[in-house]
Amino acid sequence: MRIVPTVAAMQKLARRWKRAGGKIGFVPTMGYLHDGHLSLVREARKRVGKSGVVVVSIYVNPTQFAPTEDLSKYPRDLQRDLKMCRGEGVDVVFTPGDAEIYPGKAEGKYSTYVVEENLGRVMEGAARPVHFRGVTTVVAKLFNIVLPDVSVFGQKDFQQAAIIQRMTRDLNFPVQIIVAPTRREADGLAMSSRNKYLDAEQRAQAVILFHALQAAKTAVAKKFVSAAKLKQDLREFLTAAPLARLDYVEFFDPETLQPVAQVKRGTHMALAVFFGKTRLIDNSQL
Repeated sequence: MRIVPTVAAMQKLARRWKRAGGKIGFVPTMGYLHDGHLSLVREARKRVGKSGVVVVSIYVNPTQFAPTEDLSKYPRDLQRDLKMCRGEGVDVVFTPGDAEIYPGKAEGKYSTYVVEENLGRVMEGAARPVHFRGVTTVVAKLFNIVLPDVSVFGQKDFQQAAIIQRMTRDLNFPVQIIVAPTRREADGLAMSSRNKYLDAEQRAQAVILFHALQAAKTAVAKKFVSAAKLKQDLREFLTAAPLARLDYVEFFDPETLQPVAQVKRGTHMALAVFFGKTRLIDNSQL
């Protein structure tokens, strides 16, 4: 397994693989890997085969964090991540620093960003206004650096995956986007690097996100339900976890991400909940 820290070296490798006709599978991450990430690596390997190359990037992207968010405290353990990548047969780990990804930014000489102007206005985009501009910018840059044929994202970040799919289409990137299922702990909590922030009591109560999804599925199994009524029911449901503080719960069309007034089978649901300063998200088709 190669560890590549610079853009120039990564592009050189990618161009060489392209000339040789090899396929490149790519999994962009911010590190502190868990089995959810590794499931994306396995999917990438399946897509490109043994003769292809799988690249994982590990980069905590500062432009997707607001000043009040947890950039400085975001969990990092590169040696642990590298060991996990070796165990999965990753071919290359791309580990750039800020100066590589945003050259000149520290001196005020970086000013180019990629913005998706529709899907990013709701849910996470409304709660975290700078977030998706940072995500689309860094992913576009990584696509230009790694030159993947296939890139794999997780369904836990459903809105992010939808925005990346839209950006890829709109900007004509020759990349197939795969959205892989959410990986969950035994009790249903979606795997996330931020789960590390939870203390024992918060962790025990955090499963309420998964239970809320299940409750909504039950509510719409045989009938249409008012979105406003179901939101209120779920707010009351979440009081069973006294440490939980709801940020939002939304019901929306999975194609447009626009909210719906009536919830039925096939509608998508997403929610964000704080436990102390830790903010967890989850989603599911109902």
